[in-house]
Amino acid sequence: MTDQSFIEVQGLTIEAAGREIVRDVSFSARKGEVVALIGESGSGKSTIALSLMGYARPGCTISKGQIRVGQRDVRALSKAQLRDYRGRDISYVAQSAAAAFNPVKRIRSQVVEAAKLHNTMSKDAALARQKELMATMALPDPETIGERYVHQVSGGQLQRMMAAMAMMNTPEVMIFDEPTTALDVTTQVEVLKAFKDMIRQQGVTAIYVSHDLGVVAQIADRIIVLKDGQVMENNEAGAVLDRPQSGFTSALLKASEPRRLELDTTPDPDTVLEVGMLTAGYGPIRNNMPRHPVLRDISFKIGKGQTLGLIGESGSGKSTMGRVLAGLLPAAHGYGLLNGRELNITNARKRSKQDRRELQIAFQMADTALNPRLSNADILGRPLKFYHGLGREARRKRVLELLDMVRLPAHLADLSPRELSGGQKQRINLARALAAEPSLVICDEVTSALDTVVANAVIELLVELQRELGLSYLFISHDLGKVEAMCNEVMVLYKGREVERAPRDRLSADPQHSYTRDLVRAVPQLRRGWLEEVTGQGLY
Repeated sequence: MTDQSFIEVQGLTIEAAGREIVRDVSFSARKGEVVALIGESGSGKSTIALSLMGYARPGCTISKGQIRVGQRDVRALSKAQLRDYRGRDISYVAQSAAAAFNPVKRIRSQVVEAAKLHNTMSKDAALARQKELMATMALPDPETIGERYVHQVSGGQLQRMMAAMAMMNTPEVMIFDEPTTALDVTTQVEVLKAFKDMIRQQGVTAIYVSHDLGVVAQIADRIIVLKDGQVMENNEAGAVLDRPQSGFTSALLKASEPRRLELDTTPDPDTVLEVGMLTAGYGPIRNNMPRHPVLRDISFKIGKGQTLGLIGESGSGKSTMGRVLAGLLPAAHGYGLLNGRELNITNARKRSKQDRRELQIAFQMADTALNPRLSNADILGRPLKFYHGLGREARRKRVLELLDMVRLPAHLADLSPRELSGGQKQRINLARALAAEPSLVICDEVTSALDTVVANAVIELLVELQRELGLSYLFISHDLGKVEAMCNEVMVLYKGREVERAPRDRLSADPQHSYTRDLVRAVPQLRRGWLEEVTGQGLY
C-alpha cells in the first residue's frame, strides 16, 4: 500500500429535483485500502459510492466535483468508456440481490456474464472461476449451486452469489453496498473473512457502504461518517471507533451497543396464532412431504401482545415460515389457528377476508415488494380501501398518519419507491402491513436494510404499537441483538428444525444447542481485531 491516493473525490455535489442530496463531499482511498461510508438511511452513502462508477440514479445529477479513479477522470469518460470501465475495472455489490438477478435464467450463467461481456477469459475458465467464487463465498454445494434459479436459493445465498458475480473479473475497485445485510451472523463471519482476504491478496481498493458499525470495525481501514449528504467525520477506523470527534458519530456508537427494551412479560390467556406440525418446502407434494423440504414439524403459539423471535442461518427456513403463514406458499401438512379460527395453511385460497386482514406480513426485500410505478400514497392507500373502505380524503389522512408512525416525512407520500433509500422503502413496507390494522404482523427482516439508529427507532415503534394496539409479532431476523431487544421468546431454527426455544434473557446467557452457541459467538463486537480472533479460534 502506498501513500498515493488511488481514488480521489473532491467537492462532490449531487442534486435531485433541484435539491442537493450530497454536498461538497471530499475523500480519498489508497491502493488496497478499505474505506467505509456509514450513516443514516438517506444520508447519501450509496449515492456517493455509485458516483465512483460515473452513475447517478434516475432523477439525480452529479452537478459538481471531481472523481478520479486511478488515472481516470470518471466524469470525463464517454458512454463507451464507462461500459468498459464498469464491471471490468470497477464492480458493484448491491444491497438487494433479488433486484439484480433474472429469475428465468440459471444463476451460473449470470455470474459469468461479466467475463463474457468484457472478454476476460474463456468459457471454461469462467465456469471454473464461478465455482471457485461460490466456494469463496461459503455457499453450499459450490460445484452445483450455480445450476439453480433465483427462487431456489435463500436471500442470504443470493446476496453472496451477487458478490461472486462482482468478483468475476477481479476488478481494481469494488463497491460493497450493504453486502452482508441479508446474511445470518455465522455466515457473515465467513463472508467478511473472505472479503477481507480477497481485498488483501488481490490489492483491491474497496468502498464499503454499511449501517452496521460492528461490521465496519472488522473490515475498514478508514471510516467516513455521513449525515444529510455531508461528511461529519473522516478518519482512520480506530480513531473513529475509539475517539469520535462528531456528536453524531458518538450517537451512532451508542446506538450500536446491546440493548433490551422493557416488555410485557405477563402471559396473555388469549392465543392469537397457533401452529402445529408445520412441514413445508418446494416442489410437488407427495405423502404430505414436498420434494425439497425446508421446514419439518414446527409447532408454536403466540399470545396477544407477545412477540416470538425466529432466528437461524440463511436457508434454515425462516422466510419460508413467514411465506406459509402469510398464505404465499402452501404447507405440505400441519394446522393453524388465528384468533381461535382455523387458518388454512395448506390452501390460502380458502382464507376469509378477515383472516387476510388480521395476519399481515412486512417483507424482507422491499425492492421487490413495492410497485415502483405507484406512489407511496397509492401503495398505502390500497389496503385502506380494500379492508376499511376509506374514501379518497380519509385515505390521504390515514396515509400521512402511517408515514408518521414509521418515522417518515409527509412529503414522501407523493414520491415513488424508486426515489427512496433502502431503509425508507423498508419502512413503507411496514406501514403497508399496519394499514390493515392486523392482530398479528410477520416481520420478515424488517430492520435488515436500516441503519442502526433508525432500526432501533423502528424496534421501539413496534414495541410501542404493541402496547397501544395489543399487536402480536412473529419477528424473523438473523440479528440476534434485534431479536433479543424486542422478543419475549426466541426460537432457533437449524436446517429446518427447531433446535432451541428460550426466553430472551436466557438464550445468550446459557445457550443449550451448539448452533445457538455459534450464533452468540458470531455477533460482531464493536472493536477492531474481533474478526481475526473469532476465525483464528477455528469457530468459523
